[in-house]
Amino acid sequence: MSKKAIVVISFGTSYEEAEKAIVNLENALQEAFAGYDFYRAFTSGMIIRKLKRTRGIQIGNPEEVLDFLAEKGYEEVVCQPTHIINGDEYDKMCRMIGKHHSSFQSLKVGTPLLTECEDFMRVAPLLSNLAPNRKEKEALVLMGHGSVHFANSAYCQMEHVLHYLDYEDVYVGTVEGFPELDYVMKRLKRQEIKKVYLAPFMIVAGDHARNDLAGEEEDSWKSILTKAGYEVEVILKGMGELKEVARIFVEHAKKAEEMEA
Repeated sequence: MSKKAIVVISFGTSYEEAEKAIVNLENALQEAFAGYDFYRAFTSGMIIRKLKRTRGIQIGNPEEVLDFLAEKGYEEVVCQPTHIINGDEYDKMCRMIGKHHSSFQSLKVGTPLLTECEDFMRVAPLLSNLAPNRKEKEALVLMGHGSVHFANSAYCQMEHVLHYLDYEDVYVGTVEGFPELDYVMKRLKRQEIKKVYLAPFMIVAGDHARNDLAGEEEDSWKSILTKAGYEVEVILKGMGELKEVARIFVEHAKKAEEMEA
């Protein structure tokens, strides 16, 4: 019988409380791939170094983990990323993995959360349900990471899908791309919104969520919206904590496993 492994690849986080989102996804994938040995990898070198320095935890990047698996004689490997979009981190992961196709009989790679149109349709109600009791003149504002990568357009598509499905009071902004907070605030003003629920549209509620979104500094989204006169309530919950999100990632990994080499 061939040796099989599943590698769950995340950007990573140094926040212990936020790590539960990654663990939830890892547990779901480990359970779904019962005949496979489980391994974790992070794509962020900064987080890998910080975890080693501050907590003595050693986590490999995808290339290092695949080197190890090849050395140990694994023959079939499925890599499943936990990224939201097919952006820079996903591309970086694919470049690392691409060097190892000749090292295994089979090396399959799953897709990020938002890849096909169906993914957006399934994720939309999950986002809306982050603040299920919204009243008139209240809105949910989601903070995505954003990117200079062309995959950044997924955030605009996500908002279009939300509105198509009649979640008209949900808006998507990003930290490092378009749409930015000023775009969201123009929409809030136009709709005469009084209260805003803020939530991260990220796998983990890590640094961006705790500082850029919910921090007490004057340039955080919470502070800016509060100063603008909105009542603000923060929901610090990573997308990776949701069971249905885990289910989508499992389906992506299974689809990759079933693909012909």
